[in-house]
Amino acid sequence: MAYRYSDRNILVNRDQAYRKIFKDRGIRQATQFDTAEFNYPTTEQMQQITTITHVWKMGDKYYKLAHEYYGDTTLWWVIAWFNQKPTEGHLVVGDVLYVPTPVEMALSFI
Repeated sequence: MAYRYSDRNILVNRDQAYRKIFKDRGIRQATQFDTAEFNYPTTEQMQQITTITHVWKMGDKYYKLAHEYYGDTTLWWVIAWFNQKPTEGHLVVGDVLYVPTPVEMALSFI
């Protein structure tokens, strides 16, 4: 299964702007992944994917939906990516999400 950090560069942050934070944490640098660049599926690709409609409700979380529909909480980002809503903060109660299935088909378009 695809891991969201696959093929991502690992960067070392030694920027002086973070000097106080590093000092407070007792570290000299921070290691982080670079920002991913995903292409969203085209209209033609989206038509090839079966989706399950889910109405966002109070208490919903992407990881919970990923567990419910894929049996794997780590695939939460696939639902976020497919709907072009990167975080739960981009959703309000009543929004309609589309859960792409099978997940392998959605991943083939990344």
